[in-house]
Amino acid sequence: MKPKYKRIMIKLSGEAMAGDEGFGLDHNKIDAIAKEIKKCYDMGTEIGIVIGGGNFWRGRDGEGMDRSRADHMGMLATVINCLAMLDALEQLGVEARVQTAIEMRQIAEPYIRLRAGRHLEKGRVVIFGCGTGNPFFSTDTAAALRAAEIGAEVILLAKKIDGVYDSDPNINPDAKKFDKLSFMDVLNKGLGVMDTTAATLCMDNNIPLLVFGLDEPENIVKVLCGENIGTIVS
Repeated sequence: MKPKYKRIMIKLSGEAMAGDEGFGLDHNKIDAIAKEIKKCYDMGTEIGIVIGGGNFWRGRDGEGMDRSRADHMGMLATVINCLAMLDALEQLGVEARVQTAIEMRQIAEPYIRLRAGRHLEKGRVVIFGCGTGNPFFSTDTAAALRAAEIGAEVILLAKKIDGVYDSDPNINPDAKKFDKLSFMDVLNKGLGVMDTTAATLCMDNNIPLLVFGLDEPENIVKVLCGENIGTIVS
């Protein structure tokens, strides 16, 4: 198998790191994802990763709290996930670094765009924590922003469902799956692929989005190599 892209951004939800309860860390799941990322790494692909924090905390969970403070708590949650993924990758012999948008020098590098690019050129996986470092922005927006900054050719958006549908397939058994969409389709139809800020950022910077299901972790390698198993948004 040959990769279709040289430099990619992988966006993982916090739930992808969690067990069946949807909370905390499931090391078997994390190890399975890390093994697939290693396969991409072994093909010579340059890999950035953004991970959400929803398996511990979401800003919107802080009902009655100051929104900025609740979002900052969510950013800290992403760092736990980043360190867990870093450890899983390193145990497989993958050289990796965590960079955070909020400085915490004792445990991670501060995010510096040129340094991130240098790590990628040297064959290191870079895991981006703390989202954008700003409240009111999601980790989807962070993935789009970092992808634009590092010059990623595509964002691989790993979801709980296997693509983009016209309605929720968990509720509507007749939901129709799309093979291809434009970003304007996503915005105009209100399809819940990613938030509108992230979708607009991808559209403005011509970064295509490959949306696929992570129920089978090997799907990461399949979409990297061009298999049409999800939905392409471009």
